[in-house]
Amino acid sequence: MLKLFIGLGLPFIGVIGMLPWVAAVERFVLGVPFIYAWIFAWFVLTSGCMLACWLLFDRHAADAAHEA
Repeated sequence: MLKLFIGLGLPFIGVIGMLPWVAAVERFVLGVPFIYAWIFAWFVLTSGCMLACWLLFDRHAADAAHEA
């Protein structure tokens, strides 16, 4: 369950759940509107969430499959 929350829940909350708040922000990040910077940041953060899932839960399963 924790694996699904980290891999799917956090990115979903970050992109879809926080969208109303992000759309209301009138700031710029390096000359780019905040909403575009937020979505682009979640491309990288989603990959980080998937890496965390693999490191925490699936890395040892892959090693065991190769030994069998």
